[in-house]
Amino acid sequence: MSDINTVNPARHTLLEDTQGLLSGTVLVSLSVVFLHGAGLFTGQIAGLSLVISYLSGWSFGAVFFLLNLPFYWLAFRRMGLRFTLKTMISVALLSAMTEIWPHLISFATLHPGAATTLAGVTAGAGLLALFRHGASLGGVGIVALYLQDKTGFKAGKTQILFDCCVFLFAVFVLPLDKVGWSLLGAMVLNIIIMINHRRDRYIAI
Repeated sequence: MSDINTVNPARHTLLEDTQGLLSGTVLVSLSVVFLHGAGLFTGQIAGLSLVISYLSGWSFGAVFFLLNLPFYWLAFRRMGLRFTLKTMISVALLSAMTEIWPHLISFATLHPGAATTLAGVTAGAGLLALFRHGASLGGVGIVALYLQDKTGFKAGKTQILFDCCVFLFAVFVLPLDKVGWSLLGAMVLNIIIMINHRRDRYIAI
């Protein structure tokens, strides 16, 4: 059996990357639809964008796009041009899709438990698709990797600390039941990523 470190990973074709980015952003954008429909949120920049959109009345897509702008230089420095361009495309696609879906989808009934679980599952699957095609949705993950390289502080700890800040902020501005349901969805998402994001099982680039 070949050792994983000796295998030369195949590079995705343009068509494969295109379908990967589109599939990933569609799934994550649907998670935003579920969360927004129930007045919930999540962690990371997407979660902060949702909370800000609730408080300000601005659209999620616009807030998410603007909040990601400062992170692209770090993405270029840390991950290179290819990753940065794919991430910029993914962020732009997600921002646009979340503006379109409300005109196509509405909910007569949407229990917060169903909304948060579906959001966690769809976001998890979408992010895995993006990761496997060398992209992300920007934000804190890039800063976390940068700080890990510079200081040795674990990237996962940075992301957890940021999520704690988002949820702490939400406690003061949103109903506590919304915060509780949102926490459930964030846990579902993180469990899916933790179990399935394995570079030793998927080595294409």
